[in-house]
Amino acid sequence: MSLALSFEQLDSIAIIRLNRPEKLNALSREMILALSEVFKNIGGNLDLRSIILTGAGNKAFSAGTDISELIGLDKDRAREVSARGQALCNQIESCHVPVIAAINGIAAGGGCELALACHIRIASSNASFSLPETKLGVIPGYGATQRLVREIGKGRAFEMMLTGRSVPAEEALQFGLINRLTTPNNLLREGEALGQEIANLAPLAIRASLEAVTRGTELPLADGLALEAELFAALFATDDMREGTRAFLEKRPPIFKGT
Repeated sequence: MSLALSFEQLDSIAIIRLNRPEKLNALSREMILALSEVFKNIGGNLDLRSIILTGAGNKAFSAGTDISELIGLDKDRAREVSARGQALCNQIESCHVPVIAAINGIAAGGGCELALACHIRIASSNASFSLPETKLGVIPGYGATQRLVREIGKGRAFEMMLTGRSVPAEEALQFGLINRLTTPNNLLREGEALGQEIANLAPLAIRASLEAVTRGTELPLADGLALEAELFAALFATDDMREGTRAFLEKRPPIFKGT
């Protein structure tokens, strides 16, 4: 694995760290390709129940795309940069395991876009969010023009993109950019506790929930409802569903096996 990342698995929870603290975890080409490979390999890890994505150090989740790699790009190579970043964010969003962004400082530009691709976002009180690309004469290229609108609405998304201003964690919580706010020292523990809460539940039902929301929000309502019904019905053929209902009736904790 690239030195730009670290990966560890604690039982059923994986922790992925962006590991360039001296560069505020700026997203280099190497880091994006390494992250993409990690998420590709996760598909075959049946023991994994949740993932925490965070940044090394205490200053930044990620300060965004490494600007030094953008100097001198022509139109075609710039399109490749955007496609590479979008492909990674699509991988994260479509991951069958819930991905929790634990945002420990600056989440700017591509770093903010990376967080937006995660299913749940928690942040430390020193976190901040920005899309400063217009200050550089460009726009977000890894999906923020689409995902941010869906998360916080058109007006607030326009304000962030058109001004490039930095949004503090408290404000981000108020308008739904993040799910939870905690102290810097407690951030990873909060992420692990949330990951464990998810890991204790039925993994096939978790996977179906992710698919219903991720695919369904891109469909007309009738098609989204049909997808939900199909996924709902499919779970009735699983051992986990039978175990869950039996445990409920017997007033005991269920033991889910992902079958």
